[in-house]
Amino acid sequence: MTAHTEIRTLDSRALKALAHPLRVRIFDLLASHGPQTASSLAALLDETSGSTSYHLRALAAHDLISEVDGRGTARERWWELPKGRVNVPGPNDTTSPANRASAQIVTSEFFRLRHETLMEYLNRPQRDEPEEWRDAGLTTTTHLDMTAAQVRKLRGEIEALVESAIERFRGQTGPDMRRVSLRAEIFDLPDAGDRRSSPEEGS
Repeated sequence: MTAHTEIRTLDSRALKALAHPLRVRIFDLLASHGPQTASSLAALLDETSGSTSYHLRALAAHDLISEVDGRGTARERWWELPKGRVNVPGPNDTTSPANRASAQIVTSEFFRLRHETLMEYLNRPQRDEPEEWRDAGLTTTTHLDMTAAQVRKLRGEIEALVESAIERFRGQTGPDMRRVSLRAEIFDLPDAGDRRSSPEEGS
């Protein structure tokens, strides 16, 4: 596992520091847009630079973001996400009501933003896109009947594919490049029941 694929599970203090909708949005923008300053984030978020600067300092205090080496000045700092991935503990993994509340705020805001960017992509007029980018993306959903062991095996294969893509394409630049969101989900559906005796499959 490289520094880019290492996973940091947030402790209670870091989780509490991130548990603010604007801080989650800042974190998400640094992931999707790359390094930013308080001023550039303020423009993207329609906030004041004083507000974004305050939240950047709060994130930096828990190593959730870091200054970009060799860039910026004392008056204009550039910020980026540290290398690696961040894991937000689920509600069952936390030990206190405060931690559970923090995890719910962070998770809800991340997935709200994720859904928002997906809908923007789906509603983007194709006529406004360069021809090489039309139909370049993929959104797909399928439903399978699998055991827990099979799900874990498939999850490992997906993770390996994602890590391979990270290594192959990290740091590319050029006029033809666009930032791409790569998403992967696999999870069991609740209360699915025993489908072997369902009407369409029963004898």
